[in-house]
Amino acid sequence: MDVILIPGFWLDATAWDDIVPALRAAGHEPKALTLPGLVPADPEVGLRDQIDFVVDEVDAVAGPVVLVGHSGGGAVAHGVVDARPDRIAKVIYVDAGPLRDGGVINDEFEAEDGMVPLPNKMVFDDETVADMDDAIWAAFAARALPVPEKVATEKQVLSDPRRYDVPVTVITSEMSEATLRELMAAGHPYVAELAAVKHAEIVELPTGHWPMFTKPAELAALIVRALPG
Repeated sequence: MDVILIPGFWLDATAWDDIVPALRAAGHEPKALTLPGLVPADPEVGLRDQIDFVVDEVDAVAGPVVLVGHSGGGAVAHGVVDARPDRIAKVIYVDAGPLRDGGVINDEFEAEDGMVPLPNKMVFDDETVADMDDAIWAAFAARALPVPEKVATEKQVLSDPRRYDVPVTVITSEMSEATLRELMAAGHPYVAELAAVKHAEIVELPTGHWPMFTKPAELAALIVRALPG
């Protein structure tokens, strides 16, 4: 199975370096992406540009594709599902979820010259940086790339209801499955799209928001387990 790995904010393709070998060992064809707008830095790149970039990657593959999206990369993945619902076999969200039509990834980050740098660690909740000791955070900060502000603030545009037919697995780290299910049942807008998906599995990987750094072996095993066939 072809597996396209979409990183979250501030990360490039190397974020998946500890995950890719496990996917290959399980017989899959992983491709980790660096999304446009980061290298080189381009403040004119928006969310739709990143979605279109991944759509092109899907179109370059002959068969069905699985998307793995971390954090803000989950919004990109969902936009791709909406554009190519007949080509996506499954979406695996890593501490992420599908972003609803009209929603934005995060319009609260502070930008500099149209780019959003990695904030100070102190900005994040304890749950977000769980297991991120000083060494792991320092390595993350050293590799972090500013993200175009337009990616964070541009509204998601969706139009094809067939997106709800594509099965998903959510690997949740900051929230428990019970919390997510409660939010879904209550109709919370944060999980409105996830609640509308016809086949949605939720599995827990308790750690911070960047499990590819804090629990890479466990994350790799869960992704492999979630892949079709």
